[in-house]
Amino acid sequence: MLKEKLKNYNLILASASPRRQKFFSDLDLDFTIQLKPVVEEYPKKLRHFEITDYLAQLKALPFKADLQDKDILVTSDTIVWQNENALGKPRDKDEAFQILKALSNATHEVITSVCFTTTTSQKTVSNVTKVTFKELTDEEINYYLDNFKPYDKAGAYGIQDWIGYIAITKIEGSHYNVMGLPLHLVYQTLLEIVN
Repeated sequence: MLKEKLKNYNLILASASPRRQKFFSDLDLDFTIQLKPVVEEYPKKLRHFEITDYLAQLKALPFKADLQDKDILVTSDTIVWQNENALGKPRDKDEAFQILKALSNATHEVITSVCFTTTTSQKTVSNVTKVTFKELTDEEINYYLDNFKPYDKAGAYGIQDWIGYIAITKIEGSHYNVMGLPLHLVYQTLLEIVN
């Protein structure tokens, strides 16, 4: 279906995330992975999905000069948003502990933006999922950090990990968005681009 419509296009996923790469494979899409370094900094005045929109678009910038006519570049960014604060990837175990302590017994939002760039256009879509955690003990947090080392994940956790099984009591919105890609939006937007 979508694979057939994309057969004359070159779909490029600019993400080192094994989860995002697996999602594209699971959608049965032919794609290549290309990575270019970018400093992930954003203006401090930005709030909520403005941050992920900005960063997803920023990640596309290094590719713009190289894009060919039939290329579709996909870049994305995910943050955890709680109490008017953006929680990104933790720098170390101490920061990861503090983040999980803050998420404990509370509801936060996971925001993912996905940017689709061609030689002639750019479209950015975003998705918000509300996630509620039970109260976590220090022992549970330390066990998770020691055994799963979630330092490459926004908000210091992966919903598909042990902590997702034991801590999450409620989800409102896309489960896959919390894992890093709102797949329904990716599918729909790609369809719109090629139709």
